[in-house]
Amino acid sequence: MGLDACGLRIKLFADGANRAQILKQATDPAISGFTTNPTLMRSSGVVDYRAFARDILMHVRDKPISFEVFADDHEEMRRQAEEISTWGSNVYVKIPVTNTRREPSVDLVRLLTQEGIKVNVTAVFTIDQVSSVAAALEGGAPSVISVFAGRIADTGRDPVPHMRQVVEVAARAPLAEVLWASPREVLNLYQADAIGCHIITMTPDLLAKIALQNRDLHDYSHDTVKMFYDDAATAGYRL
Repeated sequence: MGLDACGLRIKLFADGANRAQILKQATDPAISGFTTNPTLMRSSGVVDYRAFARDILMHVRDKPISFEVFADDHEEMRRQAEEISTWGSNVYVKIPVTNTRREPSVDLVRLLTQEGIKVNVTAVFTIDQVSSVAAALEGGAPSVISVFAGRIADTGRDPVPHMRQVVEVAARAPLAEVLWASPREVLNLYQADAIGCHIITMTPDLLAKIALQNRDLHDYSHDTVKMFYDDAATAGYRL
């Protein structure tokens, strides 16, 4: 079911680095784009970063996909970003909002976007970061600001008012889209849509649950009871 059929305007990106899953999702009209990162690639067993990306791009040609730099020095980030950007017209280069020394990447982001490179500024958490990133993106190429709402929620903070403010602050850069990153439950899809986020990225386990929208709760209760019963019987439990 497409998101428009659910009454939603937000774009749904698939998050992951599993080749088979990406190729399958590339043909799904409900999936508008893809996000990856070095951690996901490592967990999927990717050994050759460039070869993996080029292989995926042979199949994903008309949907945006983000590949992240993995340097910690801003000059080397620039070199990697400029190469990654040549891999395809649908490629967004993910730039971390700071390096590991807490040095902001806004000057690099400004330079890249003014060169016409589409960037996805990632690992963004704070409103101050959003403000400085949006300022750097003004007048530049199409871009994405990935705010890790799920990790913000992990700290005990309600991400909804935070993300609502993010959308307002990011509006100063008209070609920048706000992405709700690291969702923890499918409810986040509906929350992100309601406050005007442009994109949400979801892992396969969450994507599968979208089909549950408006499921009858009596039926869902019955199915849950049946699952418990069947699993106990299959395990052969006895008292």
